[in-house]
Amino acid sequence: MEYNVETLPLWKKIIYALGQLGWSLASFSVGNLLIYFYLPPESADKAIFPAYIYQGYVIGVLTIIGLIYAFGRLWDAITDPIIATMSDRSRSPFGRRRKFLAIGAFPFAILGMLAFMPPVDTLSTWNAVWLFVVVTLFYWFMTMYVTPFFAWLSELGHNPNERLFLSTLISITWAIGFAIGSQAVALQSLFEKSYGYSSTKAFQVVMIIFSGVSLVLMYLPVIFIDERRYCEPNVSNEGTFEAVRSAFKNKNFLFFTISDLAYWVALTFITTGLVYYVTVLLELDKAVYSQYMIILFALSFIFYVPVNLIAQKIGKKKLLVFAFVLYSSVYVVASMLGWFPIDKNVQGLIIIVMTSLPLAIFGILPNAIIADIAEADGIQTGNFKAGIFFGARTFMSKMGQMIAALIFPSLILLGKTPQNDIGVRLTCVVAFFFCIAGLILFLKYDEKKVLEILATKEKV
Repeated sequence: MEYNVETLPLWKKIIYALGQLGWSLASFSVGNLLIYFYLPPESADKAIFPAYIYQGYVIGVLTIIGLIYAFGRLWDAITDPIIATMSDRSRSPFGRRRKFLAIGAFPFAILGMLAFMPPVDTLSTWNAVWLFVVVTLFYWFMTMYVTPFFAWLSELGHNPNERLFLSTLISITWAIGFAIGSQAVALQSLFEKSYGYSSTKAFQVVMIIFSGVSLVLMYLPVIFIDERRYCEPNVSNEGTFEAVRSAFKNKNFLFFTISDLAYWVALTFITTGLVYYVTVLLELDKAVYSQYMIILFALSFIFYVPVNLIAQKIGKKKLLVFAFVLYSSVYVVASMLGWFPIDKNVQGLIIIVMTSLPLAIFGILPNAIIADIAEADGIQTGNFKAGIFFGARTFMSKMGQMIAALIFPSLILLGKTPQNDIGVRLTCVVAFFFCIAGLILFLKYDEKKVLEILATKEKV
């Protein structure tokens, strides 16, 4: 059935993208700084933060922080298809996606701050219990916001080029959020030096600021985008398991999401590991990490417009294949940081420059591809369920992050000092192999078939 829906004006597309900036910043803390805070790098045999939870091995070669983080990601992944189906089936007059964003934003932002506020100031089991509860709730409400937000991409964009444009916008704002979040370490140092705060208090103040900013941004699309005006009122009738099963029966979606899982393992390794690469392999001050992140995203921005234009010209698949190849080479070079006979700052900048282009490509294209797959599947089956496609995709990406969360701390404990850096170097080796696996799987995605199906709707 055809519906007369309005095209989202540019200023509201920007408002939608600002919601992405908000949740990108809200999720950065737990997603990228949890291990830094609870299993910090060491300098001169002294850790940056006190030990709040036990930092040795438990259950073989696993760690408490690794298990908590991994469980949070597993829980997050499990709830993705549940929330996705609930939003796909929702008939709320407020909007089937919009309602979930409104409910999820506040606890999502607040819990991201509370994860770094252990109730006991010293090593304590209660801190581990607290962290487990907070992280579990954090990922529930994160899913409640993020999964319907991504499903909106497929519905607010009414053709492949509109969806690619929206994907580009939210990639830009995701990167801005990520870049702001990456300044946590620099801001921590600033508060330590300017106000005499302890490392813990300085870091917690940064988390409070990030929480407040992200909360305001996440509510902007809820306030300004009336879903009934800009989205077709399609409602899925499938239950959770039926919807997930039918989504994974789509071979293009299956191969893409498994390759995406491998990519997210590799990405989590570098986002979590960069502070170790800076402080351990290159033996630079921790504040350099924040400087590198700013440079990384500034360079990445330069590529956003060319990536968008090239993707329209040659297709998304060829560009992503190139990104996988280049990204794999990043880990080869990273594994040898500190060994090259050149200035260590230059070595770090080489990694940043090499990473910037694939980061731009991976930031833009996957969401646009999922939106295309979801729309094509709806055209073929008559059952439009963008929520479950994005939910299943985020399920797989979070499984990738969970795998990284289990592996990364265990590798790090093999050596995370300048004198013994084997654990840090091994993270690069493992990430490289996951990158290659992702490339092999992605090659099976049939972009031509998806675009042919989408073209049939445009002709109607």
